[in-house]
Amino acid sequence: MNELYQSKWLPVVMLVASNIFMTVAWYGHLKHKDKPLFQMILVSWGIAFFEYMIMVPANRWGNNVYSATQLKIIQEAITLTVFVVFAYMYLGERLKWNHYMALVLIFGAVALTFLPSK
Repeated sequence: MNELYQSKWLPVVMLVASNIFMTVAWYGHLKHKDKPLFQMILVSWGIAFFEYMIMVPANRWGNNVYSATQLKIIQEAITLTVFVVFAYMYLGERLKWNHYMALVLIFGAVALTFLPSK
């Protein structure tokens, strides 16, 4: 079991799962504007609970193999990737050239965090 906590991929997979919950909690209500806002806030909180149940252990275990900075930048790239898929598939939004370029720059930031530093 200890080698599971030392895995480089487990925290990444968990961050993807938690970001799916987070994206649904934060943006899923946009297709339900006919529902009362307070009701949507409560539903979002309920969904976000599951995000935290995955995110906290992902960061705790991920810190065994990544720095906190690396974890955060990986998480941001995952967040944007999950959001782009969600916006396209659920909200029906289309990406434009500048959105693609922004994603390229974000992934460049992720790559930079893994370069050796003094």
